[in-house]
Amino acid sequence: MSNEATASDPKIVAAIPCHDEEPFISDIVRMAHEHVHHVVVIDDGSSDGTSAAAEAAGATVVRHQVNKGPGMAYKSCFEAARSLEADVLITLDGDGQHLPDELPLILAPLLSGEADLVIGSRFLEDYEVPRYRKFGIDVITWLYNVGSPVKVVDAQSCYRGYSHRALDNLQITESGFGFSVELLVQAREQGLAIREVPISCIYHSASHSINPVVHGVGVALMVVKHRIKGLWQRATETPEVSA
Repeated sequence: MSNEATASDPKIVAAIPCHDEEPFISDIVRMAHEHVHHVVVIDDGSSDGTSAAAEAAGATVVRHQVNKGPGMAYKSCFEAARSLEADVLITLDGDGQHLPDELPLILAPLLSGEADLVIGSRFLEDYEVPRYRKFGIDVITWLYNVGSPVKVVDAQSCYRGYSHRALDNLQITESGFGFSVELLVQAREQGLAIREVPISCIYHSASHSINPVVHGVGVALMVVKHRIKGLWQRATETPEVSA
């Protein structure tokens, strides 16, 4: 980060969950360091040199001995940010899809106090996304939005920023990719301010992804589960009776 940063500035942590991202992680860590105070890499059971490359580039590495899944990797991102007493956490992917140079776009609404959770959205501007990916994202985002006054256009982007308030209140329980919407459901229910900003996203042959059908169905079921759970909790709440 700039040498002009002082102790009174908000402490910003970038956390990068990884699994076998040795070809990309060094450059991502170095570029992220230009915008934040600390870079933490969560190595989720990699079998390559991800941890060594991240450390050599200046990151603090938290290593899972076995692959625990994306949700647990992001949970470790939150835990690392809390242990560092971060005021702001930024999460971004380690496979080169997210551009660290766009970190200031995520940071701006958090540092101004406008937002508690900022989503780097792929769909606020005319940006090309593979059709098979876009369909699944649209379905999941619709399930999150339906019936709610608080809506987003990209419920699946993991390029995000979280305020200190969000770090204190949000908890990840899902081990799979459903964690991304789980956090949004919690944020909405807790009245946290959610904002979206436009970002780029680079899809390439070496980026890691799972079968989009399996991914989409799993996340969609998770969204339905949390929506039903929230409705049930509100329906069974006992209203306060004034004296």
